[in-house]
Amino acid sequence: MSAETTLPDYSLPEEQVPMFFPEVLAESDVAALKEEIAGLLKARNAVLVAHYYVDGHVQDLAEETGGCVSDSLEMARFGRDHDAPTLVVAGVRFMGESAKILSPDKQVVMPTLAAECSLDLGCPPDEFEAFCKANPDRTVVVYANTSAKVKALSDWVVTSSVALPIVESLDAKGEKILWAPDKHLGRYIQHQTGADMLLWSGACVVHEEFKSKALFDLKAVYPDAGVLVHPESPAAVIDIADAVGSTSQILAAARDLPHEMFIVATDRGLFHKLRQRNPDKRFIEAPTAGDGATCRSCAHCPWMAMNELSKVAEVLRDESAMRDKEIRIDPDIAKRAMVPLQRMLDFPR
Repeated sequence: MSAETTLPDYSLPEEQVPMFFPEVLAESDVAALKEEIAGLLKARNAVLVAHYYVDGHVQDLAEETGGCVSDSLEMARFGRDHDAPTLVVAGVRFMGESAKILSPDKQVVMPTLAAECSLDLGCPPDEFEAFCKANPDRTVVVYANTSAKVKALSDWVVTSSVALPIVESLDAKGEKILWAPDKHLGRYIQHQTGADMLLWSGACVVHEEFKSKALFDLKAVYPDAGVLVHPESPAAVIDIADAVGSTSQILAAARDLPHEMFIVATDRGLFHKLRQRNPDKRFIEAPTAGDGATCRSCAHCPWMAMNELSKVAEVLRDESAMRDKEIRIDPDIAKRAMVPLQRMLDFPR
């Protein structure tokens, strides 16, 4: 069953989503910046950790310099296990915070601290704390796309790759769930598990844009195409999918399914890695047009787009810039947030 809420809608209104136009660089400028950043990383004894959704040049540079490209959990885990004392996290703020929580003794910097997340912004800690206090009989499970303060209020932190088995385990023990912040992911998990879940009412500005009717129409044009969907998408979009999963699970499905063409409903930043790993397959963006469309993101997170090569170079050029863009978390909050994060890390796969 799913408990009903009387919460306001915490989806970000259009005016709170920034318009961001990525820089356009000549190939010579890309090469020069990548060479400069590689040298700066070495000089600073730093490693670059990038999310699948950021600029493809940044993804390539991370791998070329011994860093990693992955989902948010593996970014934090890689940073924790790497020898480098300084982590450069190309992603959004909660990813930098997660890296800092797992690596409290390391310096964690970001190309820009303005890179937010609509799910994080749509779950204000004070209001979420009041929601938790109003429902003390529930186990609090929060998505990784939340602030350190919200994580510190939770019993469990989950990513989209492990949310299902963790909620299944809690439900098997008879625990009732308070879930935040993504309502679409929460409903998907509730539908899959049958767990009693009380849902916060946030949504991702990217995944909420995908439209089922437009996707049906596109599928009619390409009937042999497989459909890959992130579970942060609306239920009607999920229902059309051949595979539903996290970024890493979408990558695996594109590799393993027999289709030669895929329609993909997630941030278009993932297409860089999809095409690299599957050069013989074709990938088409799921439509964000249709009834009620606003195209607030046009399938690309504007905050992720802020992680440009030039900003990676800027943060590494001098120590004052690194201090200005360093992730800092109150030690008490970090200590409390580490408890539910560690529970997820310790959960048997």
